Formats: sequence, structure tokens, C-alpha cells
Amino acid sequence: MAVDVADSEMTGRMADEIESGDDARQLIDANSENFPVGSFLIAREFRPHVHAFYTFARRADDIADSPDIAAKEKVARLEAVQRALAVDETSLPDWALPYHQSLLKTGNSAVNGRDLLSAFIQDATKLRYRDWDDLMDYCMRSAASVGRVMMDIHGEKNADIEGSDALCCALQMLNHLQDCKKDYLALDRVYLPESWLKEAGGSVEDLALGHATPAVRNVINRCLDETEQLLKRAEIMPGSVRRRGLRWESAFILKLAWALAARLRREDPVAGRVKVSKAGWLLCGLRGVLGAW
Repeated sequence: MAVDVADSEMTGRMADEIESGDDARQLIDANSENFPVGSFLIAREFRPHVHAFYTFARRADDIADSPDIAAKEKVARLEAVQRALAVDETSLPDWALPYHQSLLKTGNSAVNGRDLLSAFIQDATKLRYRDWDDLMDYCMRSAASVGRVMMDIHGEKNADIEGSDALCCALQMLNHLQDCKKDYLALDRVYLPESWLKEAGGSVEDLALGHATPAVRNVINRCLDETEQLLKRAEIMPGSVRRRGLRWESAFILKLAWALAARLRREDPVAGRVKVSKAGWLLCGLRGVLGAW
């Protein structure tokens, strides 16, 4: 159960440790090209906990994506953290300690952090996805778990959790579509339904070309169809959030997600990086915050 963390001595220490220097804030700034994470919209008393989780997630993801660590070693490291989280501080690496301490302080469950780690463990060995349901199973653990952590941190017991799940899964799929070529070339991972590619007469090797083939474009559009259904389900979620900062940030992210989906409809992520412009960010921010006021 989430507790009020405002003005606590431990929160002050966490803020000093996590937000100073080159740790969480620089990680967030370096990885927030698409969507704001732990932004100024989040109330100050919650930011240390958000940043602790973000550091945990990014460092675990770095292990899963590292070309210099063997798959077996990735699994061993991440499973060790999974077992020790909120249980045994002495068995955790430094990067996991702030989130571990946050969990102990707030009394929140470690289940979502462990779910996230299970997705990264899967990334170490699973390179293909057979269909949409297979992808959604992954997205629920790799992305919906993040939204649930945010809800826990803010004590949002009555918020629209299914809407949060839908938004987070949609964000994950938009990121997969953006990075479909990079993920294939750098990691040999393909987060597109393999059965859809085969039905369209294509193959994963098409992702190495200079532009999307008709088959790849067909699959991207099918993924966008499903992703937009998730975004429609998420529309009412921000209004269910009691904490104003989280409500505003959720609405902002939802607007950005729609904007990115529209760009992915028009542009080719195999030919080049597709993203929302700075002007688009500003417009989405204004519309999101005003709409959720």
C-alpha cells in the first residue's frame, strides 16, 4: 500500500542521492526523446521514488541490451536482482538499491519491478514474437508494469489501471515500431508479429533494407491499428487520476502517443527515425495539460 512520502527524512536523503550528480536525472534526460518521464509535472515529494525506479529500469535494460554480456550471464544477473528485490539488500547491485529502499519506505509491492525484470530476462534470449498476443504478454511486463509502479508511488488505488495498462502497452509498441530496424540490426530482435509478416509475404530480413517493403508496411499498419485501439481505451485514464501532476503527465503522454502514431502512419521507420517535433511536443503538452486540468 502506498504511503504519503512527503517531508520524510528518508525521502530527503533519496532526493539528494538520486537527483544529484549524473545519475537519474541525466538518465531520464538521455532517454526521454519520445515521452516525458518523471517531469516537473510530478510533485516533488514523489520524484525521488520515480527517479529511483527509473534508474533501476534503465540499468536493468542496459544489461539486457548489452552486446558485451553473454545471454546466460544476463539472465543470471537479472534473476539475482529479481530474487533479492525488497528481500535482501546485501545481494543487490548499487543501481537497484534506491528502488529497493523506496519499496521498503512506501510499503509498495515489488511485483511490478519483478515483472519488469522478467521482460528484460526474456529479452536476453527471445528474439521473435509469433503473434499480437505474444507481444502483448511482453508489453504487459515491460511497459504496463511501469505505469503500475507510478500508480503505486502516487497512491492511486482507484485510478483506471486497465487504461494505464493500455497506454503503456501502446507506448511500448510505438517504440518497437520506431526502432524496428535498429532492434533487428543491433540486437537481432524483432518486435513485430512474425505470423503477420509471413501472411504479408515478407520476412524479418526485410527490415535491413533501405525502406519498408509492402509487406513490412502492411504489418506496421496492422500494429498501428491495434495500438490505436489501446490508445482509445486509455483516453479516460488521465481523468481517473487524483494526483494532479500525474494526471497532467499522463494526459501529455497520451497526446504525444497519438501524434507519434499519426507520424508512423505517414512516415517510414525503416527508412529513418520517426519522431514528434519539438513544436509537436509543445502542442501536445498544452493540449494534454489543459484537457486534464
